[in-house]
Parts: sequence; structure tokens; C-alpha cells
Amino acid sequence: MDHRTHEPERQALHGMVTPPPPTHLARNPAAAAKASAWPLVVLALGMAALLGGMAGGLLRAGVPLPQAMAPTGWAGHAAVAHGALMVCGFMGTVISIERAVAVKRLFAWLAPAASGAGGLCLMAAETALAAVLLIIAAAVFVGVNLVVVQRQRAAHTALLLAGALAWLVGCLLFWHQPGNTACLPWWFAFLVMTIAAERLEMTRLMRRRPGAQLALGVLLIALVAGASVTIFSARTGGVLYGLSLLLLALWLGVFDIARRTVAAPGLPRYMAVCLLGGYAWLALAGVAWVATALGWPLRDAALHALGLGFIVSMIMGHAPVILPAIARIKLPFSRLFYLPLLALHLSLVVRLFAGLHDLTWRGNGALLNAVAIGLFAATMAGTALRWKLRALPKSPPPKQG
Repeated sequence: MDHRTHEPERQALHGMVTPPPPTHLARNPAAAAKASAWPLVVLALGMAALLGGMAGGLLRAGVPLPQAMAPTGWAGHAAVAHGALMVCGFMGTVISIERAVAVKRLFAWLAPAASGAGGLCLMAAETALAAVLLIIAAAVFVGVNLVVVQRQRAAHTALLLAGALAWLVGCLLFWHQPGNTACLPWWFAFLVMTIAAERLEMTRLMRRRPGAQLALGVLLIALVAGASVTIFSARTGGVLYGLSLLLLALWLGVFDIARRTVAAPGLPRYMAVCLLGGYAWLALAGVAWVATALGWPLRDAALHALGLGFIVSMIMGHAPVILPAIARIKLPFSRLFYLPLLALHLSLVVRLFAGLHDLTWRGNGALLNAVAIGLFAATMAGTALRWKLRALPKSPPPKQG
């Protein structure tokens, strides 16, 4: 395998990495601006859910917030709906946008619009309406992935469809009983299977060992089985779910192409570092999930090693590829990309290790989590702005005399 393999160069049909814009948009700036406006509007709803989820998460961790974000207001509602905001309102919206851009079907935009609106309803304490909107979003998203499978019949596209179905099951459970945490394993399964599909596709670029794909399928079936059993037995289902996460981390560590691309320069190395670090947190999440099911007080570690350590590391790794496809911008690689990643990992060490028996340190770690995410957003925005400024046409020098 050539060590120069660069993941963004490939063109995928399933929508994880979206092809370039149509040539007529490239030739018509006005049309391109109009086409990119709608994704940005819907993306703003996802960002609102992210901010609300972060504020709610800080409240849950005991971090005092300004008076304008008092627990009796929207931030208090966000604290109650923290998981739904982060997984459905934010991640569901962002993933649905990316898939809608890829399939180029008008109906596909109903999914991110509904999930984004559902996030706003959660912050307004309109939980019943939010649950219905999230079900609509997930159901439409299933339809979008059926289109993807129809266009490209492959193991990774089938896995994307399975992830969409997991999101729908979780939303149905949330609608049935909003306070029941049985929806969380399903929501996380949605994100885990979506990421696993992307990594499975990438393994086509290297020689895959016999049985690797079958092993991945067995692990993900076990993950879904664990989520299913959790509805009836939190202990048994939790143990099976956690073991599945741990073994999935080992599978990714052995078979993922990131083991090769980490030796390459520039963006491929950055992406590989994000991925490999995320796999380490995924393994820790699996261990903590099993321990929590067996009665150990490691719920915070189980949820946030998975949700922040694994999922957010994946976001940081893929954002330089996904964001340009959605927003029609460029994000030239810079070593500054490593700063938010380092901040994320250090904040998790503070939260999950120093904060294991000290709630003050846990709150400090949660605050540092938010700082790391904010730093990442600022880094991406600054990189895009720098690119735009450099792309502006330079005025010719004034003529003399």
C-alpha cells in the first residue's frame, strides 16, 4: 500500500464523502450560492442543538452557568434532554445533511430539517412534539439510505441502512417513554455503525484478511442484540453491548487503513491520529459500559468515552473532508488542527480519571470538553476564513501618472 494514500481523494457513492459540486454550479456562482444556502440554514439548527447540548451537559456536570442560562430556562430543559440534543439534534442533523447533499433528492432534506427543529423543541420543553419530529427525521433518513443501497449494493451501504434503522428504533423508544435511557444504546449504535460503514469502505484500499468483514458483521449484530436486550435487562444487555464496543475497537485497530496512513504527511496523518485515538477511547468505553452494567459507578466514563472520545474524535478527523462538501468551502490542512484534538484528549483524561471520585474535577473536565469543541469550531472557521481571504481577487496596483 502506498503510504501516500489520501482518503479525501476517493469519490464515494454512499454519501460519507460527497462528490464535488456539479459543473453547472461551478460555472454559475449565483446558482452555487443558492444551492449552498439551504445546507447552511439547516446546519445552523444542528449547531444550535450542539450549543444547547453543551450547556445542558455542563449543568449536569455541576458547572455554574451565567444567569441568562439559568437552570429554570432553556438550559435547564437542555440538561434534561442532553443526550437527545447531542445525538439527534446535532449529530443526526449533520449526518442527514451530508447524506442529503450526496443523494441529491429534495425529500432527503426533510430529515435534517426535522431533527434540527426537534432540537429546538427539546430546548423549549416541547418534548412530545420533539419526539414526533425526531421520528420523522429518522424515518426519512431510513428512506434516504434505501436510495443509497439501491444505487450501490455493498456491505458498507447496508451497514449505513442498519445504522439509520437503529436511530429510528431509538427515537421510537424516546417517544414511548422520554425519561427511559433504553434509547441511548440504539442512538449510539446509529453513530457507531455509521462510522464503521465508513471505515469498512476504506478497508477496500488495503488487502483485507479473510473473515474480517464477517467478523465485523458478527460484532455489530452483537451490538444490536445488546441494545435490544437492554430494554428488558440492563445488566445482561449492558454487558453484551460493552463487549461488542471493546471488540469493535480491536477490529478497527487491526484492520483500519489508519495504521498505514499515520505514516503519511499532512492531512492523512492527522486523520489517522484522530481515528486511532478514537479507537482507544472506544475500547475504554466498552470496558466502562460492562463495568456500569455490573454495578460499578462508571456511567459517566461509559457515555463520554464513547460520545466524546470516540465520536468527537471521528468528527474532528472527517470534518476537513465533510465540511467542504457541505458548505462548498476549502479547509487547507494546518498543524493547528492538532490543538483541538489534543485539548479533547486532555479534557477527557481530567474528566474520566481525575474526576472519577471527585465531582469538582469532573466538572472541570466537562468545562474543558466544551472548550476543546469550541476550539475545534474556531479552528475550522478560521481556516475557512483564511482560505476565502486568500481566494479573493487582488486589486491591480494603481497606474502611475
